[in-house]
Amino acid sequence: MSGKRRRIYLSPPHLGTKELDFVHEAFASNWISPVGPHIDAFETEFARLVGVKHAVALSSGTAAIHLALRHLGLKAGDEVFCSTLTFIGSANPIVYEGARPVFIDSDTRSWNMDPGLLADELGRCAQRGRLPRAVIAVDLYGQCADLEAIEGICRRHGVPLIEDAAEALGATCAGRNAGTFGWAGIFSFNGNKIITTAGGGMLATADQELAEASRFLSRQARDPAPHYQHSRIGFNYRLSNVLAAIGRGQLAVLPDRIAARRRNFELYRKFLGDRPGISFMPEAGFGRATRWLTCILVDSKAFGASPEAIRQHLETLDIESRPLWKPLHLQPVFSGCRAVGGKVSEELFVKGLCLPSGSDLTEGDVRAICEAVLSARTK
Repeated sequence: MSGKRRRIYLSPPHLGTKELDFVHEAFASNWISPVGPHIDAFETEFARLVGVKHAVALSSGTAAIHLALRHLGLKAGDEVFCSTLTFIGSANPIVYEGARPVFIDSDTRSWNMDPGLLADELGRCAQRGRLPRAVIAVDLYGQCADLEAIEGICRRHGVPLIEDAAEALGATCAGRNAGTFGWAGIFSFNGNKIITTAGGGMLATADQELAEASRFLSRQARDPAPHYQHSRIGFNYRLSNVLAAIGRGQLAVLPDRIAARRRNFELYRKFLGDRPGISFMPEAGFGRATRWLTCILVDSKAFGASPEAIRQHLETLDIESRPLWKPLHLQPVFSGCRAVGGKVSEELFVKGLCLPSGSDLTEGDVRAICEAVLSARTK
């Protein structure tokens, strides 16, 4: 690569014109607080798109997980099972509620929670008479976990399933949309997601009671009274009308964004797929991934450079890349927590690298990134 070029980010926001039209509407109507017509419309349109009865627009995906767990009434010492190969936001709300996370390793088909390990551990817990209060299964990098299997396992034991689909809006499993499995589906609209509201999230559910309770708690749990009265502790978790306006515009282009991300993946596979030491995150046969991020595994010896050496080399060329999530059972903050398995996610972390995957990348951009990856090899 020669000459100075713009920085290539891992997954930048990609906005169009409709978003600005909706934002202008919000400003013109003076509805810029966490109430307003765009919030109501965003929830309705999102629920229709995903295929759920209720959607509650919130400040983040983490807030959505927290409200779902709060509704379960967790007590100190309760356990909640969670995927280990994920962002810490999937597990932090467990600790907010005084419970303890138990981390379940990944399978090699999807890099998500291993249904076999989950079934075995739930069986052991049932024998001890101490089942977890919930299971949080994460859909990683735009690909669903084996949710049909996981949902069945949780149903047999009567354990609520929370599907953290923060990274997988638009993906499918067994012909169903991500976020529609189990008791609650969680989405994120952070700036790096496939669509964004700058910051925000959504709780999706068929449970009307959960939806109403979450909406109530997200508004500081204000009781219906002319004065400010509160009989429960609430949270400032509601999405603003302005951000919901952005979200409405983004929903309209979701199919285009998915197509662009999958096109990126195919280009990466075209330029890097035959190189020794490089392999890609597989697409499991039970669903269709969005390829939110294109992720590779690097055999350092066969390729001639480690994932970290590649990352550092790309950074010198103003190209952002990032390691895979460090498994949560390896995080210092969770050092006292129990883990089931761990070797698969640990190996993925050591070998993995996320490549730039923005939906506005050109074929020339992807070719240049691949040339940069190859130039990282030891001369």
